[in-house]
Amino acid sequence: MELFEEALMYLQNENVAVGPAGSDLLEEVFTDDSFDQSPLETGPFTLPDVGTKSTSEYLLEKRLVVLRGILNSEQLYLNELETLLMPMKALKATAGTSQPVLSCQDIQTVFFQVPELLALHRDFYQSLKARLEGATELGEGLRNEQRQGVCRSLSAEQGLGNEQRQGVCRSLSTEQGLVVEQCKDHYKLSVGDLFQKLVSQLATYRGFIDNYESAVEIVRSCTQTDERFRILAESMKSGKGSDNSQSEYTFEALLYKPLDRVTKTTLVLHDLLSHTPPDHHDNPLLQEALRISSSFLAGLNETSQCKRAVTLSKGMRRQLMHDGFVVCVCENGRSLRHLFLYTDLLLCAKLKTGTLGRHSQYRYCWYTPLFGLKVRWAGEQEHPPELQQRISCMKAKMYHLRQTLTQQTKKGCHSRFVDRIHRKLQECELWLLTHSPNLPLQLHSTSGKSHTLLMSSLYKLEEWREAMDRLIGENTETVPPDLLTLTNSCVKLRMTQQPHLESLQPPESAELSLCGTLSVVVHAATGLQQPACVCVHVEVDGFEFYSNKAQTHSSFNSLEPQWNQEISFQVDGAKSLRIVCVIQSENSEEDRVVGHGSLKLDPAITKKWKKLNLPMGQLDLTLSIKYLPHPLDPPSSTFTQQLPVFCVPIEVVSQLEGVLVPRVVRSCAEEVERRGLEEEGMYRTSGSAKEIQLLKHTFDTNLREAVKCVKTAEVNVVSGTLKLYFRDLPEPLVPADLYHSLKNALDLPDLTSKQNALLNILRSCPDVNRNTLLYLFHHLRKVAGRVEVNKMSVMNLATVFGPSLLRPPVARVDISEEVVVQVQVVYFYLKCENLPTPLTCLPFDTEDEQETIM
Repeated sequence: MELFEEALMYLQNENVAVGPAGSDLLEEVFTDDSFDQSPLETGPFTLPDVGTKSTSEYLLEKRLVVLRGILNSEQLYLNELETLLMPMKALKATAGTSQPVLSCQDIQTVFFQVPELLALHRDFYQSLKARLEGATELGEGLRNEQRQGVCRSLSAEQGLGNEQRQGVCRSLSTEQGLVVEQCKDHYKLSVGDLFQKLVSQLATYRGFIDNYESAVEIVRSCTQTDERFRILAESMKSGKGSDNSQSEYTFEALLYKPLDRVTKTTLVLHDLLSHTPPDHHDNPLLQEALRISSSFLAGLNETSQCKRAVTLSKGMRRQLMHDGFVVCVCENGRSLRHLFLYTDLLLCAKLKTGTLGRHSQYRYCWYTPLFGLKVRWAGEQEHPPELQQRISCMKAKMYHLRQTLTQQTKKGCHSRFVDRIHRKLQECELWLLTHSPNLPLQLHSTSGKSHTLLMSSLYKLEEWREAMDRLIGENTETVPPDLLTLTNSCVKLRMTQQPHLESLQPPESAELSLCGTLSVVVHAATGLQQPACVCVHVEVDGFEFYSNKAQTHSSFNSLEPQWNQEISFQVDGAKSLRIVCVIQSENSEEDRVVGHGSLKLDPAITKKWKKLNLPMGQLDLTLSIKYLPHPLDPPSSTFTQQLPVFCVPIEVVSQLEGVLVPRVVRSCAEEVERRGLEEEGMYRTSGSAKEIQLLKHTFDTNLREAVKCVKTAEVNVVSGTLKLYFRDLPEPLVPADLYHSLKNALDLPDLTSKQNALLNILRSCPDVNRNTLLYLFHHLRKVAGRVEVNKMSVMNLATVFGPSLLRPPVARVDISEEVVVQVQVVYFYLKCENLPTPLTCLPFDTEDEQETIM
């Protein structure tokens, strides 16, 4: 080895070209690379560093690897066909007896064309094996000859002078080039004619496929009626693979193998052709073989039941039911994965997009049986501030890339610059697709293993959960899958080809989508089977430059919940609106989806409100929508946390929420009405000050979480939080400049005049203040309606709330008169019989007609 390195150093000093550091020669002489591949492996194979090898040499080396993998796969397939045919002789023998297992006609149907398929592939296997063995022997001989030649040259070089040494080195260099050329010939073995012969006989598969359903029907029927055949059909062993191991199959699983093989032939040809240099004499032969195979495959019904399902055990068929891309949480963080839902299991795989002409492939990640699987929606998770900041920056970057791309496209530019912008936009959207989902779906199997999936859409999450729950209820057993075969079959079974990216949509689709402001008003729902607290989640699609989901406040416990709440979205590329109705659970139980539906968005939507009726299973939801097209302002690249609710002017809070009564008031009042009407001293008995401050902090930082916390907090904590909200308002709910007017109205002797004056003063309050006061007054009247139980009379309630709702413009030294005015004003409003009904949301100019979405 040292002599060889010394010779290489001398060649470099004498400017003799032998390649960088002579690495290739070193590799050729002193290494014996082996590229063995597992029998059915179709994933990418990592080759050693090729150094200065040309692209042609690199492809030829990988081509040899592919051919070896094909040979191993053929051997396994032959073993499976032989196993399938093994019982045929015995079944024929019993056909002539008084108690046949199968009749002669049934035997002919079950094994139709299988012997012909075995002969076809046996001939192909033997021919391919002979050529590969010949190439291997040639390669080994050339390696030995090369090794011996170099050693002879190095030995002769020991006693020579400089000139003679240069001659030896030139000889060494010449010999190296000769051997490399010989090795190229060794790699250029011809197999194209073998594949052409194979695909020219695919008509044999046509007969098998046409007969397949009849064969399977006979196998199923006999499995159920004949104990002897059932024992045989549920445990057939195939062995003699590359690792001499045995695999156990059902009879029907073996019958499915040719169906799987005919599709795989096309994939194999794609793979082999992508590693065959264009100038190789096999290239045109393989192209023709691929054309024939693809044409044959196109004539088959790819979506037929027989191609998507196979019986694994008695009464069970494995069929792909649903698939799509989700974010999987693992130890290393978030990963985008392709999830496949079969009739008996859930398979998670990693998609490896094809490069350099290779087809897409899947790498197995994990699987879990559906039998006994527990599926739980854990509720929305909040992003950490640093991640939320990165998401905001990414959305702003995507917006500017989108704007630039649109401008360049309108100019008719089709340059590399446009392509580069498009690729960057796709990369940004893919990052966002991976990092923005925050709706967890937790899976817990009977084996103790758990997996967490994250989704960005509650509508999609419910689709997955609904599909899983339906199949879980139907499963009573699980058959362990052949994971390698199952993962490889995902390429042809998948229904979702790639992650959904708006940037991949064709340009003409933009004309059918919305860009501007989409407003939705959720009115009411009917169809509940029992009273419940329901909130409505609203989602839109399109580019996620802005927030694309929101939810209403929780309704009061009712059979016909009402919201009348407006939600507005800034949209770009929106085509559909998705609605999910959720029953919010009591205590710590999981929320439950009671209905979901979607409607297609038409750019012709008017600028006026249009009322719609959306059926969602047992529910019917009434909503209104309107659309205002306009250019969008750039989204902020800075993440802004939720503004606080407490100690903020009520008009500011209401404006941010788009309502007339803040959610903190509604949620606390509704919870008191639901759980506290019979609690003695409801608004007099104080709750834990620590818990009240904690709930206040939650309202200030996470409104959605606070609405959920209200349902589990002690009812005195909820009532204390409501009182604290009104006390902490910077300005009292009744404007201070109306204090003296109210005081003077109380001094009027005539009751009718007093009532009219006080109601007129109430009407003069700003909209938010007036409707919040009316909402509170109607709530307190409900509390007073149970005075015999809760001991909270109208006077008691007026005494509690008066000082919080009404204050003079200038504080007085003597507050006794002030308290009297505060209590009497609230007492009068609570006793008023014609107290107006409050509005919780802005009124809408909806059109008269109402449309039902089917």
